[in-house]
Amino acid sequence: MAGGGSAIRGSRVGAGPMGEAERGESAPRVWISYWCANGHETRPSFAEEGAHEAPALWDCPRCGFPAGQDRANPPSPQRNEPYKTHLAYVKERRSETDGDAILEEALAALRARRGG
Repeated sequence: MAGGGSAIRGSRVGAGPMGEAERGESAPRVWISYWCANGHETRPSFAEEGAHEAPALWDCPRCGFPAGQDRANPPSPQRNEPYKTHLAYVKERRSETDGDAILEEALAALRARRGG
């Protein structure tokens, strides 16, 4: 007989039945309903003693929109700003007159270096 060990095949040391007796009693739960703008309902569970600290908003797992606890007035989805180029950010900070002055200053410095 090769490798005559007494271990049960497919088990590991310390493995035992998993269940409430092994993990202890779970805390009493409460389910809170959240609704998104698309009308999807999500019901995450929270520990009963911490339910008063439940978040006001919850992300809808179906569409990703924010969901709130008021079914009649769900939160509106946030608008994502479109991608802005570096130039768009510069134009927010500087007026066209400022841009012209900076350009003239840079061109004058370039001409001075080139001797022109």
